[in-house]
Amino acid sequence: MRTMLVMLGWVCVACVAHGMPRHPQASAAAPKQSSQPAASAAPADTSAEQRIVVHRNVGDGPEVRVSVGIPFPPSGLGDAKLLRILDAKGEEVPSHVQVTLRWYARDQSIRAVRVQFVAQLQGGEGTYYFSVGKPRTRDADGWPYTQELVTDAQGVKVAAALAALEPAWMCASLIAGPQVPAASDEAYARYVSTQFEWAKKLPVDDFSAWLFDRPSTLFKAYVRTGRFDYLQAADQSYHFYMRYIKRDGLPFSPFCAGGWTYDKKPCDVKYVYTESILLALALTGDDSEHDAALVDKMVTLWQHGGWAGTPGPYASPGDFFTERQAGLGLLATVNAYELTGDLRYLRDTRERVDWLYDHQRANPDKLGDDGSWRNSWNLHENDDWHPETDVRGASPWMSENIIDGLWHTWLATGDKRIPGMITAFGRYMERYGWIDVKAIKDNRDWRNPCSGPNGQIAWYWSSSQASFAKLADIEDSDGWYSDAHNVELAMPVAAAYYFETDPAQSAALKRRLDALESSYSVECGQVTGTLRRFNWNNRGAGVAMWFRQQPAGSGATASMAGHAMP
Repeated sequence: MRTMLVMLGWVCVACVAHGMPRHPQASAAAPKQSSQPAASAAPADTSAEQRIVVHRNVGDGPEVRVSVGIPFPPSGLGDAKLLRILDAKGEEVPSHVQVTLRWYARDQSIRAVRVQFVAQLQGGEGTYYFSVGKPRTRDADGWPYTQELVTDAQGVKVAAALAALEPAWMCASLIAGPQVPAASDEAYARYVSTQFEWAKKLPVDDFSAWLFDRPSTLFKAYVRTGRFDYLQAADQSYHFYMRYIKRDGLPFSPFCAGGWTYDKKPCDVKYVYTESILLALALTGDDSEHDAALVDKMVTLWQHGGWAGTPGPYASPGDFFTERQAGLGLLATVNAYELTGDLRYLRDTRERVDWLYDHQRANPDKLGDDGSWRNSWNLHENDDWHPETDVRGASPWMSENIIDGLWHTWLATGDKRIPGMITAFGRYMERYGWIDVKAIKDNRDWRNPCSGPNGQIAWYWSSSQASFAKLADIEDSDGWYSDAHNVELAMPVAAAYYFETDPAQSAALKRRLDALESSYSVECGQVTGTLRRFNWNNRGAGVAMWFRQQPAGSGATASMAGHAMP
């Protein structure tokens, strides 16, 4: 990639704006996990980071038609005619290139392309490269992506061949936000790999295994590692998930077009995700499972709330609210904007941030601003509201969904309110969210011993208002082993560290991040319990590895000048 950047005279605007290295090589602390071992040197006009390894996915034979998605950072590619496919000897291969995504909120440059070519395989693999800078001289006709799909052993239609890119390129492209390639000795990468051993089989008998977006979780694991088995599982899971999206009818209850019909749950919006569509399109070139009308139905269903009722501002202490719904709804909306560029979704995104901003800073319960999205324990658990006995508080681990949505929205829009919202929650967590492990009695240790004697644990239900006794009663009834959520909670802690400018607060957040590393133990990764844990732990957690490499508070001064704000 360094060769390409020098050749184009290009500097990654977004990398500089967000404190990322200008060249992806500088991101890796140790050798990365790639799609296959390094072979001969890359041919002229390209680099090792621009390698494509085509893998036979289903079937056999030495030749296969393949589509590959190639993502680019802002300003990285302005003209798709300047992209070529080369074989391992440096000879141009006939190819078809189509723009699939643009940086809509920035400079309208190309965010991803789909490249189609015929690959020659040996032993089920073939090595190619993409080159940027010289005009393509060997154009080829493209084909509908559906022509590549064949039925696998699980009865799911998947691509006959999949092409894996290098993690250094994918991380620097910002397709999953800023990331760093997983180092060979990285504890978190080992944790994900350990979990994958029990989570990799396609879960066809457990609808809840798809909660928190299994395909996106797998695609992001692939982005940081380049592992083909992650890509293969992501592709299979994506096609299985999209098979059950309801495409006919109206996008509100009781019809719920755009909803997920598996186990007859079309009106349960917490199973409706658009991020996986964006990642599949960007990384595989797959446009076979969606169109603009379907995306609109999915977002409109979120606007109506399905069975949960129409979302809106948190206006009364007796309003139903869950951090999960608020966060996942924001994620679905902002990803729909990034996928389509439709300004309606940008307006909807801003509105959702408005609701969260007001809720956090002017809670209608009049109990003050503590940094959380304080709500009712009764209603959170779908019980009747009893204000005289209610416990006003917030779920730490479900609030991670809000922070993930806010982070994605900040990347897409540069909303200046978001850094303060994230640091406010980080401060709340330090003051009210974590249980003092020294205060836990032997007969009431709610932790799983897998993370060791100093393993961290957040309250299942936290509060700035309730007593320790009340919270402990909830922990006794619902929160045993709530440290199963430590891995995803590293993300909001790390995000707060990135934006926090107060030295004392930054130091506390850094200590917490260091303490949470014990949760990446192999023993913790081997704990199953529920298949959806793989998703809730890892969908947003990878970026914590990037946050940790940034100076404390550097996000507060990151320039968002690259954003165009329609």
